[in-house]
Amino acid sequence: MKVSVTINGIRHTHDLEPRMSLVHFLRDILNLTGTHIGCDTSGCGACTVLLNGRAIKSCTILAIQTDDKEITTIEGLAPNGRMHTIQEAFRENHGLQCGFCTPGMVMTAADILKTNPTPSEKEIREGLKGNFCRCTGYHNIVKSIQHAAETLNQ
Repeated sequence: MKVSVTINGIRHTHDLEPRMSLVHFLRDILNLTGTHIGCDTSGCGACTVLLNGRAIKSCTILAIQTDDKEITTIEGLAPNGRMHTIQEAFRENHGLQCGFCTPGMVMTAADILKTNPTPSEKEIREGLKGNFCRCTGYHNIVKSIQHAAETLNQ
């Protein structure tokens, strides 16, 4: 099935298997491997991307469902190799350890901050509840998102 989708500002048109998930299209066809596969059941959030500006888990949507839509992956969040404010905040506040969940956390944070530029700690934790981190205990992830919110609101 033919799909035309804009990913990170670039239009892509491909013939795809109707059953191919978006995460496999991104990783296997487009080589955008920053989007991680953690569970294939939407439980962990490692595969989170922005679809028309909203965070979605790319393992639970078919690539053909993105026809004529816009997707931003972790690679597209930092144009020209410069880290996005959220990525920088994660680095500065030690919001990552092994880094496996980080792309999904960052993309979810982008959606949280777009929806609510000044979220409380409780609102951040609530917004992250679909993302699983095995390493950090979330404290520094929340701190990173708070820092990003402060920086973006200056």
